[in-house]
Amino acid sequence: MASVFKRTGRKGKGKGKYLLSYVDHRGLRHTRSAKTTDQDAARRIASKLEADAALRRDGVIDPRIESIGQQARRTIEEHLADFRAKLSAAGSSEDHRTRTCRFISDGAEACEFETAGDIAADKVNHYATELLKSMAARSVAARLTALKSFSRWLAVQGKLPADPLASVRKPSVKTDRRKVRRMLLPEEWTWLRTVTLSGNVVRSDIPAVERVLLYAVAIQTGLRSNELRSLTRGSLFLDAAQPYVTCKAGSTKNQQDARQYIKPELVAELRRHIARKAPGAAVFSLPRREDVAAMLRADLAAARSEWLKAARRDPEERQRREQSDFLLPVNHEKEVFDFHSLRHTCGAWLAMSGAHPKAVQAVMRHSIITLTMDTYGHLFPGQEADTVARLPDLMSDPQPEAVRATGTYDQTAQPPAGRAAHAQRAEGGNRQNVAKRGERIRRDADEQSEETTCHNLLPVPTLGEHWQEVATAGNSSRGGTRTRTPCNGHGILNPERLPFRHSAKRVTLQ
Repeated sequence: MASVFKRTGRKGKGKGKYLLSYVDHRGLRHTRSAKTTDQDAARRIASKLEADAALRRDGVIDPRIESIGQQARRTIEEHLADFRAKLSAAGSSEDHRTRTCRFISDGAEACEFETAGDIAADKVNHYATELLKSMAARSVAARLTALKSFSRWLAVQGKLPADPLASVRKPSVKTDRRKVRRMLLPEEWTWLRTVTLSGNVVRSDIPAVERVLLYAVAIQTGLRSNELRSLTRGSLFLDAAQPYVTCKAGSTKNQQDARQYIKPELVAELRRHIARKAPGAAVFSLPRREDVAAMLRADLAAARSEWLKAARRDPEERQRREQSDFLLPVNHEKEVFDFHSLRHTCGAWLAMSGAHPKAVQAVMRHSIITLTMDTYGHLFPGQEADTVARLPDLMSDPQPEAVRATGTYDQTAQPPAGRAAHAQRAEGGNRQNVAKRGERIRRDADEQSEETTCHNLLPVPTLGEHWQEVATAGNSSRGGTRTRTPCNGHGILNPERLPFRHSAKRVTLQ
């Protein structure tokens, strides 16, 4: 029963607002302010709360639908705070949380979404169309991914009745990719390494020797810029039987520990580099994130300048080199070279060396093999040629007349050994069911002839005096002998020796 009582003002002075006490549909008593000093208004509010509780108890009002309606009226910013907490609990990095929430806020502002109930697919599609006019498909897809993950979370958490952005499709990254990275050619790496070391120029407060070592580790391990930044002396296991570098899950993109193996030549250089560093000291003193690519491109430009100077005495060669893409940060196909291209170089060189695609996937730490093949599949040497070379020469059968038009072998032809072995394995696998079927089959076949000696039921009208290769019952699964048994002219089989039911699969002899 709802009740209304008055609360006095501060220190008993003045008029206070009325308080309500009522029992909800679950039998729990609640006390709340009526937010009014009018007693009649407070009683009407209390009666409304009591009536709604009765409707919920009787099932007229669904509390879940009512709760969804209340959540749908909350603002985007209120829900976004809960969504950020969800991302944090899932173990995502601070950069990922900040970027995702920023994409959601920007999209909600552009689409004029104030509450969760305002989210609509049509407005998001128009938003994506406008973004594609000035932004790459990959960047637009990242923003749509953030918005779709937010709307899906609202639906899963019962804050919306359904996902309003389920029908929104992200643009194809392959058809509209505006930034394509290129790999570093082995000859380019030779010039980059030699010129950087000989120049001995300090860039971004990093000596030339350390920069070359940084580039070498990036190429050989495939680690990203942030992952290289997180390496400490304790991350290097140079004395192991197979030396490797480790990167903790908190610094990797997939939030998993990474172990990347390195070659002995690189081990010796790293050992000299960290000789005087403390165990917790950073291996590389990288500059700011936005300056890393500029540092590499400056070394790349210096290497190209020296490469061009090497041909100054040969005008034709000089002209050819000036028109070449060698050591250029952006080639004629608009493929760019930045610091992340060193990781791309790692995967490309592995593919060109003939490494197995699964091994390349493991080194690059790709979640699916499709990503590896889409990125480096064209670089695996001789895949198409090797595949075609393995095809048997089916078009040059020396005895094509051995196979008749009926699809069966005559008395002089033999079935292929591969098919015979397959038939033997198939019969061996079915032996476990033979014992259970045998008694029932014999009862069903009482009217069949006792003189027939074929083992398998072939649903063919007549077989004549053809020969069929079958495995002796009870011996096929244990390597028993195989016999040839003639069928009679009517194709009728002996039911007493039949290992399969009358509905057995058709046997096709080729």
